[in-house]
Amino acid sequence: MVELIDGSENVSVHGIFNWILLLTIFSIITVVANFIGYEHPIADSLIGMAILSLITLAGVWMERYLPLNISSIIYISVIGIALAFPGMPTSEVVSYYVSQVELLSIVTVFLAYVGIGMGKSWNEFKTLGSRAIIITILVIASTYLGSALVAHIVLVMTGVPA
Repeated sequence: MVELIDGSENVSVHGIFNWILLLTIFSIITVVANFIGYEHPIADSLIGMAILSLITLAGVWMERYLPLNISSIIYISVIGIALAFPGMPTSEVVSYYVSQVELLSIVTVFLAYVGIGMGKSWNEFKTLGSRAIIITILVIASTYLGSALVAHIVLVMTGVPA
């Protein structure tokens, strides 16, 4: 099977095409899940996913071609924040269309992709032993609990009743 994302430092035309193909497939599946699960309009969800995909492509490109040693997730976050920041000419459009895509729809598709990837290397995972499984469970549980704690603190600080 051909790797869609090779992780190489240089992004070729072929590499960009693979990113676009992967993001298109991911977007279509997410839009369908978003429509079925949350009944958001398909056209609005498609535009929202197109915006998110373009931001992702820009962040990946910047990571590979800018001389700074910064992760693409930081570039993606900064671009997204800048485009949706109140007062920016793009903020209303970006905020509206991206809000038409539910986070749970995106996460479900992403986790399915991760599961397929993990299943592909299941033998490698099994060689890590029971300690790796325990550590994995603890990391996931800790991340969830830490996120819930931070969300609770922020909600209480903003006046939302607990």
